[in-house]
Amino acid sequence: MERETLSPGRVWAARAIAILADLVQILALPAFVAGAASPWDDCLDVLVAVALIRLIGWHWAFLPSFLAEILPGIDLVPTWTAAVFFATRRKGRPSAADAPRGVIDAEVISSTPAKTPR
Repeated sequence: MERETLSPGRVWAARAIAILADLVQILALPAFVAGAASPWDDCLDVLVAVALIRLIGWHWAFLPSFLAEILPGIDLVPTWTAAVFFATRRKGRPSAADAPRGVIDAEVISSTPAKTPR
């Protein structure tokens, strides 16, 4: 299975969206409590999920985050942030497995002694 390397910009954008969404849900607690304002919270979660999937692709960590965001009280835990950092922990930077094999970086050094000036 070939792993996709994301651009650092996409990774940072996904992380920023997740952090911002969690901050909105935590800091604006009175607006997102269960009840009449709950649909706004649900809309925010759906929009965040769609944006993250479009930016970095589907990752299984998004499913428990989305389910946790639906439950009242648990949505105050920064699950989007945790899921995105988990999903992008190795993306956006090349890994050792992505390095070309058989290439050795070497410098040519002369085997003859250098002449010293007299």
